[in-house]
Amino acid sequence: MNDIIEKDIKIENLIYEVRGKQVMLDSDLALLYKCINGTKTINLAVKRHINRFPERFVFQLTDNEYRNLRFQIETSSIVSEYGGRRYNPYVFTEQGVAMLATVLRTEIAEQVSIRIMDAFVAMRHYIGNNEYRLLNVESKIIEHDNNIKLLQASLDKLGEKRKETEIYFNGQIFDAYSKIQEIFKSAKKKLIIIDAYADNTILDIIKRLEVEVIVITKVDNLLTNQDIIKYNKQYHNLKVVFDSTFHDRYFIIDNKITYHCGASINRIGYKTFSITKISDEDICQTLINKANLILKNKE
Repeated sequence: MNDIIEKDIKIENLIYEVRGKQVMLDSDLALLYKCINGTKTINLAVKRHINRFPERFVFQLTDNEYRNLRFQIETSSIVSEYGGRRYNPYVFTEQGVAMLATVLRTEIAEQVSIRIMDAFVAMRHYIGNNEYRLLNVESKIIEHDNNIKLLQASLDKLGEKRKETEIYFNGQIFDAYSKIQEIFKSAKKKLIIIDAYADNTILDIIKRLEVEVIVITKVDNLLTNQDIIKYNKQYHNLKVVFDSTFHDRYFIIDNKITYHCGASINRIGYKTFSITKISDEDICQTLINKANLILKNKE
């Protein structure tokens, strides 16, 4: 009998999960216990000792549960033994199987029930190990996703830093002018251009802006009063202040954002230079305050 169970029937394959519990079919137990009358013997034993079989020990499958279970048992080695049946089967939990062996009181039932108990224990270990593996895999996936997010955030920050400084090489006149126009157009109310060698080249760039434009420059023969008067007769948005405080070139946007430009606008594209957005808030504010002080003193 033991040889039959080991070679022809793998008990673990006869244990299913229903309602979150591991159970065995009455027909499978009838076959293992070699009940001559099949499930009738099983059901009669339960009815005679109904007080020993609460629902946590044995229960009847619903139509939906039975349909789902039939789909699972297509690979069962004893599916051909089921035959037709007029009612939905009963299933026994581990405690129910142990109780059934005591009420049947046959030598075969006693011996087989031990093997069945071992199979239930093996299934619990198998499920437990797989749940652990799944949890471990899930944890690794979450960790992997978090690492990807951190990497993406780092790349984004690196990209932002790269965008803060852009370099232009000899001959990149159009690209450089496009970048300056992009910066100037970002102003909503006020644009301050600090360029010691500003000339009327700058007028062609700012004429499309609908904001107040202030140019601080030190050379009055490059951007003349005549140029300023003619320009303002048409566009009315330019103020020029002559001051020699600054050597480098800066663009101040709405008194909030400051860019450093490595070349005068009239020399852009002739030599390699860079445009940098100043990210240090203290330095940025110091430059803004200095520019505003010059404007105040020139009023």
